[in-house]
Amino acid sequence: MSRPIEELGEFGLIEQLRRYQRGRPGLLAGIGDDAAVLAGPPGYRTLFTADILVEGVHFFPDTDPYALGRKAMAVNVSDIAAMGGIPTFATVGLGVPPGTSADRIDRLYAGMSDEAAAFGASIVGGDTVRAPVLFISVALLGEVEEQRLLLRKGALVGDRICVTHRIGEAAAGLLLLQRPDLQVPEDTRRRLVDRLLRPTPRVEAGRELGLGIATAAIDLSDGLAGDLYKLCAASQVGAIIDLAALPISDDVRRVAEAAGVDPVELALRGGEDYELLFTTSSLREGSHVLPRSGTPYTVIGEVVDEWRGVHVRQPDGRLRPLEDSGFRHF
Repeated sequence: MSRPIEELGEFGLIEQLRRYQRGRPGLLAGIGDDAAVLAGPPGYRTLFTADILVEGVHFFPDTDPYALGRKAMAVNVSDIAAMGGIPTFATVGLGVPPGTSADRIDRLYAGMSDEAAAFGASIVGGDTVRAPVLFISVALLGEVEEQRLLLRKGALVGDRICVTHRIGEAAAGLLLLQRPDLQVPEDTRRRLVDRLLRPTPRVEAGRELGLGIATAAIDLSDGLAGDLYKLCAASQVGAIIDLAALPISDDVRRVAEAAGVDPVELALRGGEDYELLFTTSSLREGSHVLPRSGTPYTVIGEVVDEWRGVHVRQPDGRLRPLEDSGFRHF
């Protein structure tokens, strides 16, 4: 008897569907990374990714359509950034409920177009259908020089684990939307909600990391805990994350205190930061800045042998297993 999809889980379903991927000339990497890798012009690889945003699952019905359009494109651009590439061309599939105003859809497309243009990409086609709720499906092509390509696999034992900017901010922004009664400074509220609604793809950082700095990379869409497991599985390694090293802003700590939650949990399990998690052979510790792009990053742990699993180091020095608990659709 067929198992219910909830029992199989999102990533179990992906593994089940992987068997339908057919190899053919030009396919260099398929299911299992931030984007598929295809043969490109001499010296280049073509990248191909797709993401769907659904009303009631990924965004609230009253979300500003322009901001929603920018986010719908940005989450795809972030996948290209995690591969060291730049976005090029996009198509958009749109499901529209009856009664939706034409102006709302126009603003949505304006947001997508502006976000794509900010990174030199363009919307070149798509499809529009009637649907019970609003949904946006973006398919995005990108390109990357062969020597600059980043994958989830490639992390080596002894590498340092790093993350760009700060984490947990989108989760804190979502908490503020869910609980508008939380007492926090208004500038904190505005900044964190904006981090949720208007993520910044780290394209320049990904380009720089592809210059031999990173050994593996992934973008943080489903939360540090879940995405770290994906990187470790692809590289066949384990990891130790130092909780005291996590880059958590004062704003996130204020929201966590007001909500009575642990800010570390927001950083570990909150999704949609769209920062880059990467590994590097550098032995540096602490916080640094990538010299070309000016992107700040923090060393948060180290890569260990696969048999050791994935753990966090608590402030008292003790290790405990890190639960694989990123965002799941099923």
